[in-house]
Amino acid sequence: MPYLSASDLPTKSAGERFRELMNKPGIVQLPGAHNGMAAIQARNAGFEGLYLSGAAMTASMGLPDLGIITVDEVAFFIRQIARSSGLPLVVDGDTGYGEALNVMHMVRTFEDAGAGAVHIEDQLLPKKCGHLNDKKLATADDMAAKVAAAAKARRHLYLIARTDAAASEGMDGAVARAKMYMDAGADAIFPEALNTAEMFREFAKHMPGVPLLANMTEFGRTPFFTAQEFEEMGYKMVIWPVSSLRVANKAQEKLYATLKRDASTKAMVDEMQTRAELYDAIGLHQYEELDRSIIKTIVPTLD
Repeated sequence: MPYLSASDLPTKSAGERFRELMNKPGIVQLPGAHNGMAAIQARNAGFEGLYLSGAAMTASMGLPDLGIITVDEVAFFIRQIARSSGLPLVVDGDTGYGEALNVMHMVRTFEDAGAGAVHIEDQLLPKKCGHLNDKKLATADDMAAKVAAAAKARRHLYLIARTDAAASEGMDGAVARAKMYMDAGADAIFPEALNTAEMFREFAKHMPGVPLLANMTEFGRTPFFTAQEFEEMGYKMVIWPVSSLRVANKAQEKLYATLKRDASTKAMVDEMQTRAELYDAIGLHQYEELDRSIIKTIVPTLD
């Protein structure tokens, strides 16, 4: 349901609500939502938190995931997802959009927009998807300085530090970086591009008591694991970052091919969200009722 009045709005910040979610037993499942409608559908399916992927954002804009969008462009996505779903949202903060002061600006902008958590990574620009090759890493000290800046800037935002070091520095290097980032003020660690169950377990073994995030992306280096399997391996959060966009894009591709072939959408109607389903999802009738309840037409009278 949409938030139609101030009394409907959450009384706690998104960061506080995300921390409460993290304090619940079990693994926190965070499906990717690339826009407000996807966020509503994920919430209606029963999820309690969401993830906003940099790759999904940029792809939805027709751009590659190379760290080329701006803080304000990301804030637009944050606002629509937080507003439409009311759920605490984990946001992909890429490399922090610059150095320490830029990271502080990012944190405050994201928090003001309604984010509950953010992760920043230890790559150098132009950054790449974590499952691609030839990633270039910042020094551990430089990344730790960004983490410390983010921790200093936040009010309630939950801070996750991502490390892409496993591929180039091995498990020992990734663990050493993760411990340094925790000391700098991170709340949790995201070890990216681990590609076997053994690697996931080994990393978790070296980080006892630290909340860990697992990335279950398709077409990457990680085999398919369920949320429960990640939990058994020692992970507290799991994201499916681009799944909603991949499905939506494939459906749109089929639609346009059908329309070009048939000059009609009739063959696709059974695969469409109906008008009634759309209106129900976005709360059209609730908005109409609110409008009628607060707006009364006043007929002018002649003197």
